[in-house]
Amino acid sequence: MTRRHRPSFVQRTLKMLTLGTLLGSATLAMAQGKVYVSSEKDNKLYVFSAQGERLSAIDVCKRPRHMMFSAHRSQLYVVCGDSNQLAVVDTASGKMIGTVPLGDSPEIFDLSPDGKTVYVSIEDENVMAAYDLATKKALFEVKTGGEPEGVLVTPDGRFAYVTSEVANVVHVIDLGQRKVVKNIKVGKRPRRFVLAANGAELWVTNELDATVSVVDTKDHSVKGTVKFAVKGMREADITPVGMTLSPDGKTMWVGLGRANHVAEVDVATRAVGRQVLVGKRAWGLTMHPDGKTLYVTNGLSDDMTLVDTASAKAVKTVAVGRVPHSVLVAP
Repeated sequence: MTRRHRPSFVQRTLKMLTLGTLLGSATLAMAQGKVYVSSEKDNKLYVFSAQGERLSAIDVCKRPRHMMFSAHRSQLYVVCGDSNQLAVVDTASGKMIGTVPLGDSPEIFDLSPDGKTVYVSIEDENVMAAYDLATKKALFEVKTGGEPEGVLVTPDGRFAYVTSEVANVVHVIDLGQRKVVKNIKVGKRPRRFVLAANGAELWVTNELDATVSVVDTKDHSVKGTVKFAVKGMREADITPVGMTLSPDGKTMWVGLGRANHVAEVDVATRAVGRQVLVGKRAWGLTMHPDGKTLYVTNGLSDDMTLVDTASAKAVKTVAVGRVPHSVLVAP
């Protein structure tokens, strides 16, 4: 009878260390795959796996809207429109650990490149306001047109772009001078921004025009327009708001709002491609870092649709609380 070979202590230790490393890597991969959705009426952030399985809920301030991660993803920031605050959430513990006081009805925000300053559109005061995240103090305000919403800070930190829904313009704000240096006329009721073409283009959704304006970031002129149409729907029902860019920079996905679809646009040619039926009032969009899954929040059906980008088909819809606003994926 042959004796079984027993692994040595060193072999057993190495096996345990290897197993621990693999488990640690798996845990990290799971954490990086988390999907966060802000629910305006529930005052919560709902946390899902990348596959759409609900994991937990985080209590935050009132009417959470737009979200962003801190530079190292250890914290998540979310604007709360009814409590006039920026909530700070610790991503490890899944708890709100602080707030920053803001102006009346904050909407969208962006961070300075060094992560120290937050720039917020304050809808009821018609300003873009800057706040120091460390001291929680207001730094300055810049007057805008009526109902400012979208905010995007340039990668070099010199300028901020801000949409005015009432004035139908994009304000170019010099952050050093703290003033508007140019107004770019775009479509009706401009809402959100995405930088494309390696930063050479600024894409702007125009909710009441069924269009996206493409702005040249060098001279701040409108260089093109993308027009949307959905078979069987009136133009008035096509209300683009949210956008997200594919990881390779070749495709822009646009939420068409009350048209209940998302549309695929070729960035180079600006040709509208495939359209996918999702939930009601598709506004919030983001893409998984691998580019394979598009996440869409549907504000009037209280759910989130997962779209397979290769086939351009909706593969799953999950409930996400009342009036989901934004969706964010841990990269």
